[in-house]
Amino acid sequence: METPDETPDASTDAPAGPAGQHTGIAARNWAEASADPQYRAAVVDLLGALAYGELAAFERLAEDAKMAPTLEDKAELAKMASAEFHHFERLRDRLSAIDAEPKTAMEPFAAALDGFHRQTAPSDWLEGLVKAYVGDSIASDFYREVAVRLDSDTRDLVLQVLDDTGHASFAVEKVRAAIEADPRVGGRLALWARRLMGEALSQAQRVVAERDALSTMLVGGLADGFDLAEVGRMFSRITEAHTKRMAALGLAA
Repeated sequence: METPDETPDASTDAPAGPAGQHTGIAARNWAEASADPQYRAAVVDLLGALAYGELAAFERLAEDAKMAPTLEDKAELAKMASAEFHHFERLRDRLSAIDAEPKTAMEPFAAALDGFHRQTAPSDWLEGLVKAYVGDSIASDFYREVAVRLDSDTRDLVLQVLDDTGHASFAVEKVRAAIEADPRVGGRLALWARRLMGEALSQAQRVVAERDALSTMLVGGLADGFDLAEVGRMFSRITEAHTKRMAALGLAA
């Protein structure tokens, strides 16, 4: 969830050849690319992980709204939760449209995502804002990195559901104001954000490692140009984007 001037450096353009043309799978639409059963399985996994992530985000934002200090803040979080649920509906409907059972597609990712949220349950309103801004953005960066290697139809859907729901500027405003009012808050929130970073990266790596089709996509079996070295660079870009977000919040990375 980035504001425009905090968007990560990772490109959201699909792989392109010397003349600027998309290459490989990224140059195909879903009907063409899905003829490969391994690619189809990878996309079902990806959409399943995203769908459950959006559903969990909806539940978490709705829960966090209970800690909001004002009615205006509560309404703002409720609006964001609604946007996350609409993203979930789009992913669920897409899974159904490609003859994949949404529940079956989401189930493999439920334990990891639920575990992440249990381990990073915020203790107050500000921690909840930082989690939504930092934690969700790390996940979004990861999925954007994957999206650039997808067929055009799937890529467009993934990028649309990763659109900022408005939480970025809202979180930055509230957290900065809290730190200005009490500078001691900054140290606590910086430690919290570092923990979120570690947990989120570990969760992303676990999700990929446990799903053969997704891991094959990332290390080059399906996706043009991705190899183990590129995966390392990908996580470096995600880390750099996190550092920029921390600065936007007024926190030390």
